[in-house]
Amino acid sequence: MKLDFENRVAIVTGGAMGIGAATAATLSELGARVAVLDRDREKGARVAAELGGARGAASYHFCDVRDADNVQAAVDEVVRLHGALHVVAHCAGIQRYGDAAVTSLNVWRETLGVNLDGCFHVMHAALPHMVAAGGGSIVVVGSVQTVVAVANSAAYVTAKHGLAGLVRSVALDFAGRNIRANCVMPGAIDTPMLRASINMGADPEAVLAECAAAHPLGRIGQPEEVARAIAFLASDWASFITGTTLAVDGGMLVPAGGMAFQRGGTGSVTKH
Repeated sequence: MKLDFENRVAIVTGGAMGIGAATAATLSELGARVAVLDRDREKGARVAAELGGARGAASYHFCDVRDADNVQAAVDEVVRLHGALHVVAHCAGIQRYGDAAVTSLNVWRETLGVNLDGCFHVMHAALPHMVAAGGGSIVVVGSVQTVVAVANSAAYVTAKHGLAGLVRSVALDFAGRNIRANCVMPGAIDTPMLRASINMGADPEAVLAECAAAHPLGRIGQPEEVARAIAFLASDWASFITGTTLAVDGGMLVPAGGMAFQRGGTGSVTKH
């Protein structure tokens, strides 16, 4: 069986940059007609043009995932233009910091509005079209923070945890209609969002080095590495996989106590 998406239409939310742009490129290379959904008009249109927008292989659609009506209109427009919908790669997301005492209500609502409500809005709009097409696959970009927590990230951790529940619910409810839903959980990935977070620190290079050291593979990941995992889960190669969370994290979730403990704690005493 060849891994390809010929005659399939894929939506990629957050497709203007980072993991989203890499996913759009990967699915396009594998033969899909790709619709890039993003609220950044300039970057989104540029990505679509680079993927072959002039020949109809890709298109850009303005979409703010927080706005349910806007999402519905964008998804409907994709189906009118491309004729069907088979794959959804939901990559849109933002990062905000603060613990539960200092996080403002506005920041809480913004973070959950994009990261969790936005995913629901996309699924709600896309699922009827996917059912009409005979089935398909949804892949949601979560985070290692879908199953663990990082300090000072109360809203983000909550939203990413919620994605796992939403994915499992959709996987269960729509399995009989030939629709699969899965979640990838990236570790630290070299994206504009990660760079913006790192640059908040007094010594960005030191923060970057710590991020790299947190992964047993000793480096941060690249967007293309997550995109390939998304493409696999969206493809027929993953036809018996649904409702799962797949870590794409360089081993970040493996070491008990983290890599610092592995280097200096009880796990290090027998090293020679």
